[in-house]
Amino acid sequence: MISQSNAEASCAMRIGMIGLGHMGSGVAENLIRAGHDVTVWDRSPEPLKRLTAKGAKSATAPEATMQGQVLISMLANDTAIRELGLDGILLDKAAGRLIHVNMATIAPAFAKSLAAIHESKGLGYLAAPVFGKADVAAAGKLIVITGGPRSVADSLEHMFRAIARSIVHAGEAPEHANLFKIAGNFMIASAMEGMGEAFSLLRKAGVDAGRFHEMMANSLFACAVYQNYGETILEEQLEQDGFAVRLALKDINLVRDAAKISNMRMPLAELLRKHYCTAIELGWSDNDWSALGDVIARKAGLARLAASAPIRKDWLQL
Repeated sequence: MISQSNAEASCAMRIGMIGLGHMGSGVAENLIRAGHDVTVWDRSPEPLKRLTAKGAKSATAPEATMQGQVLISMLANDTAIRELGLDGILLDKAAGRLIHVNMATIAPAFAKSLAAIHESKGLGYLAAPVFGKADVAAAGKLIVITGGPRSVADSLEHMFRAIARSIVHAGEAPEHANLFKIAGNFMIASAMEGMGEAFSLLRKAGVDAGRFHEMMANSLFACAVYQNYGETILEEQLEQDGFAVRLALKDINLVRDAAKISNMRMPLAELLRKHYCTAIELGWSDNDWSALGDVIARKAGLARLAASAPIRKDWLQL
C-alpha cells in the first residue's frame, strides 16, 4: 500500500512560475508547500528572495522557468504577456511538450491566438484565470476557471488542488475561461455599483445604511460579495490591498470589447467604465476596486474622504 506522503511525492511536478505579485506569490507558496519543484522568476528581486527562502529555485532569466512540465504565468494584462515574449520568441526556448497555464485575465481573442501560437510550436496551452484576492490565494482557496482541452485540465488537477478550493472547466476553447472571468468581474463590479447607489440613496434620506446592509447581506444577498464589499463601501476607506481600480477598468474594457464582438450592448458596463475612469482621475488608480462606492458617494455629496482632487461638475453628469 502506498502511503499518502509517497503518493503525493509521486505526483510532484516541475513547475515554473512567472509573475510574483500578491496573487502569484501566494500561488507559488502553495505549490511549494504541496511538494512541487518550483522555479520562479520576476522582474522584482524581493519576491524571488522570499520564495527562495521557502524552497523555490530562483531563475536568472524567464526561459529557465520553462524547462519543466508546466509554466504558470500570472501577469497583469495582454501587454505584459507580449512584452515578455510569451506570445512568440520566448516560447522557442521552452522544453518540448511544456504546458503553459496562463492565469492572467486577458482578452478572449488574445487567449484564442495564444492557443494557436502554442500549438504551432508543439506546446500545450491552458487558460486558467482565477477568482479570489491575495489573501485567498495565500490560503490556497482560489476558484480556478480552466479553458482548453479537458484532458490537459484533468492532467493538472493535482496541481490545481494545491491552490484552489474549486476548479471549473469552462470549455474546450481557452477563450471561454477568459469570458467566464471577465463576466464574473463584471457581475462583482455591478454589485458594488448597486450597493454604492443604494447606500447613498438611504444616507441622503437619513436612513441607516449600515443596518440596511446588515439585513440584506444576511438574507436576500447572503454571499461574500455583498457581505465583504458592502462593509468596505460603508467604511469609506480607500483600501490599498486588493484588486486595483486600474485592473478593474481593464477588465470592464475587456467586457465592452467582448460585447461589441457579440453585437450587443451592455449599458451597465458603460456606466462602470465612466465611474472607474473618475476614480483614476481622483488619483485612486492603485486602490481596491471597491473605490467605486466612494465615487458614487462623492457624486451624491456624501463622502467624507479627503480627496486628492476636488469633484468636478462634469463628473456629476457621468
